Amino acid sequence: MKTTSSFASAATVLAGAWLGTLTLLTPGTGLAEPDPSWKVHDWSRPRPPVIEPGTASTPDQPGKPPSDATVLFEGQDLSQWCSLDGSPPQWIVKDGCMECVKDVGYIRTLQNFGDCQLHIEWAAPVPARGESQGRGNSGVFLMGRYEVQVLDCYQNMTYADGQASAVYGQYPPLVNAARPPGQWQSYDIIFTRPHFDDKGALLSAARLTVLHNGVLVQNNVALTGPTGWMKREPYQAHSDKLPLSLQDHGNPVRYRNIWIRELTDAAQKEFTFARDLLDRYVGTFQVDERMSIVVSRQDNQLTMRLVHPNREHAYPLFAASKTKFFAKSVDSQVIFQTNAQGAAEALTFHIAGENRPARKIK
Repeated sequence: MKTTSSFASAATVLAGAWLGTLTLLTPGTGLAEPDPSWKVHDWSRPRPPVIEPGTASTPDQPGKPPSDATVLFEGQDLSQWCSLDGSPPQWIVKDGCMECVKDVGYIRTLQNFGDCQLHIEWAAPVPARGESQGRGNSGVFLMGRYEVQVLDCYQNMTYADGQASAVYGQYPPLVNAARPPGQWQSYDIIFTRPHFDDKGALLSAARLTVLHNGVLVQNNVALTGPTGWMKREPYQAHSDKLPLSLQDHGNPVRYRNIWIRELTDAAQKEFTFARDLLDRYVGTFQVDERMSIVVSRQDNQLTMRLVHPNREHAYPLFAASKTKFFAKSVDSQVIFQTNAQGAAEALTFHIAGENRPARKIK
């Protein structure tokens, strides 16, 4: 039987159109205009990069991702994932799939994402057990906050804004495109993150477009805030990039062929690591007799405080790898040098084209 479980040509076209929208979106309007810096049919206008498109999945074989995608699960291991606290994930991998294990908790990506195109395939358990929200329940959380519901909705009644491909608690899907349990289903999701001003006020809402098994079910909907059960909470300002997470709702839902394409800020990758790893970098590092760097942690964020005589500057640090961190508001990087136990003994501070070593003094 021919399947539409791949992103297919419709999703590829949609993503390309959406990318243009993202780059020209006016915050708060949801409207886009052609870039006025180029004439119509301007021959000197830069051409888009060339990529190799992916291939369609079949019931027995996952498709091939586009050449510019980040592959989050290819059927072999969970090296791109962890538990929410950063510890190793306890979901299982078998027969080319990852499977949720009851009560072990959500899993999340190590890498952070903002605006993106996400392809993910899932299958509800066989035989089907339970009813309504108790049957084949899981969820895909963009930025860990905005859920596209995963649920066995084949001949299974539940509330409209909680069925498969719903933006949970906010938008029912336009149609129910569910396949029977055990069959592979696909989501192709185009996500635009919310934007906030410097004081944390909302400038523009998050937006979602979703294709379920190749069928458009969410058409550029504007989210009212984070999704949740029995509540609609307001937006709270957060980072531009955050991990993607998958829900443990107690059902052995399976996933395969997960890949993602960053649509903006793709050049600089970001990661969120466990707090115990970040704690190994906390301390005071001496650059010279006049300058020191104090590294501290709050939640999953490191902060670098540059201490000079009579002045200080503080900058949040974002992880580019397990030992390399960068600031966004200034051209600066910190690379930690660690001992055999993984604790930082020194660092290299990069700013304005200079590399300055610093040793840990406390």
